[in-house]
Amino acid sequence: MLDKSIVEKVLLRAAETGADFAELFAEQGRDLHLSMGAGRINAATSGLESGAGIRLFKGDLTSYAYTNDLSEAGLMSAAAKAAAAIVENRLIKKINLNEQRFENNHKFSIDLFGKSRGELIDFMRRGSDRLYAESPLISRADVGLSEKQRRVLVANSDGLWAEDERRYARYSLSVIAEDGSEKFSCFRSRGGMCGCELFDAGKAEALAAELVKDSVEMLRAENCPAGRLPVVICPEIGGILFHEACGHSLEATAVAKNASVFAGRLGAQIANEKVTLIDDGTLPNHWGSINMDDEGHKTQRNVLIENGILKSYLVDRFNGRKMGMAATGSARRQDYTYVPTSRMTNTFVAAGTDNPEEIVASTPYGIYVAQIKGGSVQPQSGEFNFSVNRAYLIEKGRIIKPVKGAKLIGTGAEVLMNIDMVGSDLAVGGCGICGSVSGGVPVGNGQPTLRVKEMTVGGQK
Repeated sequence: MLDKSIVEKVLLRAAETGADFAELFAEQGRDLHLSMGAGRINAATSGLESGAGIRLFKGDLTSYAYTNDLSEAGLMSAAAKAAAAIVENRLIKKINLNEQRFENNHKFSIDLFGKSRGELIDFMRRGSDRLYAESPLISRADVGLSEKQRRVLVANSDGLWAEDERRYARYSLSVIAEDGSEKFSCFRSRGGMCGCELFDAGKAEALAAELVKDSVEMLRAENCPAGRLPVVICPEIGGILFHEACGHSLEATAVAKNASVFAGRLGAQIANEKVTLIDDGTLPNHWGSINMDDEGHKTQRNVLIENGILKSYLVDRFNGRKMGMAATGSARRQDYTYVPTSRMTNTFVAAGTDNPEEIVASTPYGIYVAQIKGGSVQPQSGEFNFSVNRAYLIEKGRIIKPVKGAKLIGTGAEVLMNIDMVGSDLAVGGCGICGSVSGGVPVGNGQPTLRVKEMTVGGQK
């Protein structure tokens, strides 16, 4: 992508005003996105992107400049702009870049860009037709298909030269079901660090059938009861709750500023002993996985909470300086226009030993959460408020009927301590985009079936 000798000169130019660390991040890539609504293509976009960002450290200070001009002159100009923020004696006088290789754990077999637009549109139309054919109550069906490819380079004044290739593919379905005055919208998506082998026609049709079944079922849902209730959360889907309510509070972005409820609590019990929380960017072909982070560190499996004890944070290079902690391979950014910081990859509650069926059977009365729609969280306090898209009432140990309008309200610390059963049926998936100060990045999440013995449930009944 770039010549090594040029990058060495650029880094030396950036560091000449006294920086104690200099880093270059460069990328080249292409994107393709297709969306279909009501059986017709309503958007088709593709594009190329390239650029580089140069970051400097001086103690606890940092400066950053970026450019979409990857010529030597363009890079030198960005280096000069970054260097202008620092006025000290030169510390870095020589840089020798040495290549570091990372094994690619994410194999793919089919390139979406190699398919004709006609093939892709036919595939999407089959999904759309299946959605409408499943039920006359479907008033609107939408299908999305996308792929993103990136070549990434990280070089720094410590001598690192590391490159990576990344490929993200995602397939999404959404519907609106209507029956008289009642209306319900629902969605499903599948994605991964892979090619379009993800888009198997049989699996896509099964996903469509499942989506319509759930949507039509929710049209008949009663209002959810409110109060302090036991909440059982289904595998995979509920992982987003722990991503938002707990994961962000364990990122050094918040911890280094003492803006997290978990700051300064390493070694403390912050969860029930049944709870182990992991962030793992090494899972093959998962949506949140990467071979190396955006600072050139090898991606890791980071155990954040082990048997209820806080073991680690997610740490990037800059915040690690403030905290006196080593980086954990967790620095991420949307693209070269953003400064990297600590972010999650695939975050999940590890499998426990409880029988998933027994978790429901041992719950006399409560709520079963099957899909969380979204919500808000405050990392400093851990307070959250999530809307539930699909929920069911549990009575006498049985899931008996769907309920609508449910909200989950509480704090991450409270939820972690109140988990009293963790199932053996771990599922990790999801293909969401998490937004933060370094932009939107792909993240996965997951969990086994688990029960929170009591939490606040908002409802209209």
